[in-house]
Amino acid sequence: MISRIRGKVVNKKNDSLVIDVNGICYEVLIPAAIMRSLEEKFGQDGEIELFTYHYHQVDPSKSIPVLVGFLNEVEKEFFERFITVSGIGPKAAVRAMSLPISTIAQAIDTGNMGVLKSLQGIGEQRAREIIAKLQGKVGKFGLIQDKEIKQAAKIGSDIESEAMEVLAQLQYKTSEAKEMIRKAIERNPDVKTAEDLLNEVYKQKQVK
Repeated sequence: MISRIRGKVVNKKNDSLVIDVNGICYEVLIPAAIMRSLEEKFGQDGEIELFTYHYHQVDPSKSIPVLVGFLNEVEKEFFERFITVSGIGPKAAVRAMSLPISTIAQAIDTGNMGVLKSLQGIGEQRAREIIAKLQGKVGKFGLIQDKEIKQAAKIGSDIESEAMEVLAQLQYKTSEAKEMIRKAIERNPDVKTAEDLLNEVYKQKQVK
């Protein structure tokens, strides 16, 4: 079991690093939220130390060892807790962790479906399963300090509130507006602004 790795970064991809450890090169998958913080952690000689989650991806004809890298044990612990949700394996978790961990943790704790559905590969049903499994169990991860939390947190809450205000001004009943927004997000969970959300609501009405 490889629990930690230290070496020189010889290649960087969008979702992984290749690290040379005494002449042996290891490819380590890195969640996007972690990758954004990595460059400032490189030493002058390009060396880095990562905590790793080590597992085997089993295919019908082979078993492939895979490493996932983190800057500290707390990030690794969140990942291990995240993959306890049914249907979320290690590779799916790497893809989904595109927002800062503290943002994801706060979304789970507050039941913010909008933020969770904005994660890659996470639809409404999976978001509900994440909340059901982990709500009330990830509070400490919300304490992780990062620079993107305020901006990211707006994805799920602020844009829905803003869209609700516009629909109210257009004389839609609150219950009707909530249902239209819910369906619009279900149809397109990648909306990032209130304007995009309202455009999706409009498209939805045109289909009827």
